[in-house]
Amino acid sequence: MDRTAWIVVALCVVGLVLWEIYLAKQMTPRPAPVSVAPGHTSATASPVILAPSPSPTPVAEAAPSSEPTPSFAEKIETLRNSDVELRLTNRGGGIKEAVLLRQIAEKGQRVVLNSDQSAPIGAILEQPASPTLPEFTASAESNSTVQFERTTAEQVVVRKKFFFEKSPENKDNYVIEMDVDLENRGDKPYQSAGYFVALGSAAPIHPRDYPSYTRLVWCIDGRAKGIDVGWFGSSGGFLGLGQRTARPYYQESIAGAEWVAVSNQFFTTLMAPLTAKATAVWGRRFDVERSPDEKLLGIEGSLGMPGFQLQPGQTYSARFEIYAGPKLYHRLAQLPHNEAEVMDFGMFKVVCQFLLNFMNLLHSWLHDYGLAILALTTIIKLTLWPIQNKANRSMRQMAALSPKVQELRDKYKDDPTRVNQEMMKLYKQYGINPVGGCLPMMIQIPIFFGLFKMLGQAVELRNAKFLWVKDLSQPDTIAHLPLLGWPINIIPLCMAATQIWLMAMTPKTGDPTQRRVMMFTPLIFLFICYNFAAALALYYTAQNLFSILQFYQNKRQPTPTLEKVAPAGKRKR
Repeated sequence: MDRTAWIVVALCVVGLVLWEIYLAKQMTPRPAPVSVAPGHTSATASPVILAPSPSPTPVAEAAPSSEPTPSFAEKIETLRNSDVELRLTNRGGGIKEAVLLRQIAEKGQRVVLNSDQSAPIGAILEQPASPTLPEFTASAESNSTVQFERTTAEQVVVRKKFFFEKSPENKDNYVIEMDVDLENRGDKPYQSAGYFVALGSAAPIHPRDYPSYTRLVWCIDGRAKGIDVGWFGSSGGFLGLGQRTARPYYQESIAGAEWVAVSNQFFTTLMAPLTAKATAVWGRRFDVERSPDEKLLGIEGSLGMPGFQLQPGQTYSARFEIYAGPKLYHRLAQLPHNEAEVMDFGMFKVVCQFLLNFMNLLHSWLHDYGLAILALTTIIKLTLWPIQNKANRSMRQMAALSPKVQELRDKYKDDPTRVNQEMMKLYKQYGINPVGGCLPMMIQIPIFFGLFKMLGQAVELRNAKFLWVKDLSQPDTIAHLPLLGWPINIIPLCMAATQIWLMAMTPKTGDPTQRRVMMFTPLIFLFICYNFAAALALYYTAQNLFSILQFYQNKRQPTPTLEKVAPAGKRKR
């Protein structure tokens, strides 16, 4: 190899090491702080995972909340359907925890949304940074409705009612409605400058979940915006530029949001105000304790509502729709306020939607997500087969033409512009499209990145097993390297090996330096996919095997002969 190739090798290796170090820092639970500086408080929370039992209890004990101990006993009311159990508290009159009955976390534990150290979902707050949770009187009107009521010092009666919305679906019913009424029974007008409604909190379910998915999100005019937990941390910047200190909380006035949500990689608590749009968002990062010396990062949030005035005897009413459950695209897309935008598919939204829906359709027939991904790969590859055949033929033609190209490089070695001009003339003479071999790759780029975005949030893949893979939404780690502790993930290594095999079979065309640089594409893809969902590496490995099979099939065909093409004017005659 020449100097350029060795530089590329070195850069790829350094990039792979730095990527592994970055992921280790991002995903490894942070050590608990030893002390807190005077004048500062730290928000801590218990894990979002509970044991599977009629009355789940936290796995790890949480540190005491910075909030004062209430002077009244907490009482819990329960609402339940086949998918979710809501544990509602009289402290603030909201949802303390939402237990997802069909979603399993580590060690067979149920997934629970919200932390019992965060404000209850639906609690009305004046200052979310220092929440006050007054006592409500709870009453279960029926098996499907719970109502809370309290009277303020201004003689304003606050009533809150929680119930499940009716749905034609037999499953995936995670939508709750909260109705709020404030009745002024005093003899003076009541003025509210605005208030916040707590969203609860979200935190990683698995220690290797990507922190960038733990976010505060809101939607304005059908477009989602948001921040992740990294926004709150301090940064040393780059070469002294962009330095910043840690930020305690996020608060912004907005032009009216259709909904606001806290979200992790696979689950979300989303609230849509139905009587008026949200006018502000607030969020704060907190630590989730998994063990006495390890912590992950979570986020809690609130949405701000506009103020109002009540004359004596008047009533203010507001309604809120709450979705507390997994980020199931097909279910979120049925809701009327663009709730599916919480999936954050970005510029590949259409591709992501198609691939996710198609994968779920295949799963409904095959009943195995590993097989569904292989079937999806097969269908995509067969669809692109004719295009790839033409590309392979074009590459073989260019390989046959390479001696003439080398002659041009030798002849005009001091004039690169002339070399390119003469090469274009040569390709035109023989009717060869120099970019014909790149067309299938260009088509597959949006598919690859669409899968990357889609599989990163496809809750359907959680706990889906395939061969030795225990969870297709996580890397297929089978062991760790001694001393270094790096994970050994089999499928990404198979992906890189098949890609190297495929490149060895590809006809050698183009500039030699470019060919050497392209040799390290497998290494680049390896560290992109190494710690990502095993489902993505499975797709790419299967695709490489199909491409290898197609190259063998093409090699059996006669070697293309080089024939000059008649000029366009002569062909017309």
